[in-house]
Amino acid sequence: MDAQEQDSFRDFVETRSPALLKTAVLLSGGDRHAGEDLLQNALVKAAGRWRRIDEPEAYVRRILYRQQVSRWRLKWPRRELAVAEPPESAAAGDGTSAAELRIVLRGALAKLTTRQRTVLVLRYFEDLPEAEVAQILGCSVGTVRSTTHRSLARLRSLAPELARVDQPDREPRPVSSPDFSPMEV
Repeated sequence: MDAQEQDSFRDFVETRSPALLKTAVLLSGGDRHAGEDLLQNALVKAAGRWRRIDEPEAYVRRILYRQQVSRWRLKWPRRELAVAEPPESAAAGDGTSAAELRIVLRGALAKLTTRQRTVLVLRYFEDLPEAEVAQILGCSVGTVRSTTHRSLARLRSLAPELARVDQPDREPRPVSSPDFSPMEV
């Protein structure tokens, strides 16, 4: 890699790392350290092919998704994520603040399988169409639809308090703040 390519790569990493890290943490079930590892591995792979990459962000995101798919296919058990109990609400009304909802969502997402969490992140956080999610994950559109349906049903059962946030005419979407920080990124 020559000096100009190094500068280009360094600029890309400096400007796009925060957004890519948020995606990686979401894919990792809220585990920031696993998300950082996932992103670091993706950036190392991208650095090796930097001069041949036309769309760097799309390329790195695809590496993130594929690495996560490879992780869920591994045979060894997944580490448990220790999550603190949500604090008691001091707010008036129903007592559910946005912060509490993010904590509940984080805990519920951590209890989903890696595949379920990945499909939800791609569909709702990345806002990708079913066909593109299917292509990224190497499965059929029907598999994406059924996995999305089952994942949302499980998310609803794990965190019924999220139901009151839903719009009545749309499928439930994970709750996040404007800076996409439900995973404490």
